[in-house]
Amino acid sequence: MKKNQIVKISYAGLMAALSYVGYAVFPAINASGTKVHIGNAFVVLGALLLGGPYGGLAGAIGLTFADLLGGYAASAPRTFICKLLIGLIVGLVAHKIGHINDEHKKPQILKWSVIAAVAGLAFNCVFEPALKYVWFTILTPNAEKAASAIAALLAVTTYATIINAVINSVIAVLLYNALRPVLTRADMLPFADDRQEPGELHSAV
Repeated sequence: MKKNQIVKISYAGLMAALSYVGYAVFPAINASGTKVHIGNAFVVLGALLLGGPYGGLAGAIGLTFADLLGGYAASAPRTFICKLLIGLIVGLVAHKIGHINDEHKKPQILKWSVIAAVAGLAFNCVFEPALKYVWFTILTPNAEKAASAIAALLAVTTYATIINAVINSVIAVLLYNALRPVLTRADMLPFADDRQEPGELHSAV
């Protein structure tokens, strides 16, 4: 269990850094006021590898720093909340419902990693503008920004939102399913609930 904790903490730091890089460093497309980036892919990947709490917190920290260092400090608290919740939802679906750490069949692992990624990022498509609306209506009133947020919520199916969710889901799922067998063979696959040491997954994976 101690080894698993060390592995998870190490990976969490890596996921935080990759989330930051995916947002702040890699080229991004600005569409309809929505920045299309790949930072969320590493929030999802972290939750698939580490479970919701570790993965969500890692992504939240990485993307919050991206906001702070990128000149968007005002949005940093909302970013932290949204990314943490993405990770928690992905972890819940993947590990508590899909039990991907216990699964040895690749099609099932792929299936549940896809479902978990879609669930987390689809939730974010609705929750992020909803939170922004509440934020600018109640916490820091700003009629113009609140109107913009509700417009985004009503238009949640705009192409920019869909592109963002799809790109990040695909990247996270591909990376997880490529890394999982490699990490298993190297005895470095963490377990989300600390029931056993990394590498105790059956060799059939």
